[in-house]
Amino acid sequence: MDIQVDVIRFNLQLSRFIFQNYYSSFRFLLVLLLTISITSCRTHKETTKNSEKDKPTNSTKIKTIYAQLLNVDEKKIENLKLFTFIDNWYGVPYKYGGKSKDGVDCSAFTTALLAFVYNKTIEGTAASIFYQCKPVPKVKLTEGDLVFFKIENDNISHVGVYLQNNKFVHASTKKGVIIDDLDEPYYKKYFFKGGKFMP
Repeated sequence: MDIQVDVIRFNLQLSRFIFQNYYSSFRFLLVLLLTISITSCRTHKETTKNSEKDKPTNSTKIKTIYAQLLNVDEKKIENLKLFTFIDNWYGVPYKYGGKSKDGVDCSAFTTALLAFVYNKTIEGTAASIFYQCKPVPKVKLTEGDLVFFKIENDNISHVGVYLQNNKFVHASTKKGVIIDDLDEPYYKKYFFKGGKFMP
């Protein structure tokens, strides 16, 4: 009988010991896991914060790229909506009658740019667009004005959008959407007039 009581007492003590140690271990593990979790969250946040600071913004990239293409100071690249639109279309191939990024012609590209950037609705060929514009001398062209060319014959057959520093963006038949210079011999030869769209 005494032996049985001792065995029961021993079992109870053993159970209490195991429970206490198990509970302490469990508490220790819980505290350890929480500490690791909080530390890793903080590290992740700090890393993200630092990487965001170090990573150039999209607008910074746009300014850098187009300042170089136009050969101007980055401060002059102010209309980010315009240059982001150009960046999204840059290199799209030329396609006569095309109106999408699968292929676009000069008048459709100009129409899309004016609609998206300046909220102006214009339609038609290069020639018909010209007659919706007020003529602007080449020396007085400003960003967003249109530039017209007579390439194939005596009729207006090409249009682009003036940017800065004598540069303009257009859908070229050979290179697709690209920025060129009005003083390049080819464009200098065929340049007709500038125009400001008057809705």
